[in-house]
Amino acid sequence: MTRTFLAATAAMALIASVAAVAVQPDTDEPAAESVDAAAEPAAPDGTTPEERSNTARLNAEQAARAKAENVTYQQEVSAVAQQVAADQSAFAEETAAYEAEKARVAAMSAEDRMKYEADVAAWKADVAACEAGDQSRCAKPKPQLR
Repeated sequence: MTRTFLAATAAMALIASVAAVAVQPDTDEPAAESVDAAAEPAAPDGTTPEERSNTARLNAEQAARAKAENVTYQQEVSAVAQQVAADQSAFAEETAAYEAEKARVAAMSAEDRMKYEADVAAWKADVAACEAGDQSRCAKPKPQLR
């Protein structure tokens, strides 16, 4: 049954196409639509020259905006790189100053420690001499207040 239905449909389509060809006028002049189509040939994708022109204009505008954005971005990247370099330089200078101050304090501390140790050694020697009987090296008694 399906085969019969398909055969009948194909026969009707063939008859309709023959009738359509027979109805067309035999003129040597192309139809009005054909003239417009020849004046504005459509691209394989079906676009008209106006559409292609608009597309090209929009693409050019977008390319110009993208180029401007890229230039701005490169300027920002350059500015950030310069700031990073300046920050690193400032950090290196501050670190060097800190290390120099730390070394100065350590040297001063070592000097003070050596002076303290010398003072303690002199005091111990004075105490030992005083206990041995050398009164000149004894500490003077504190005056008593009346």
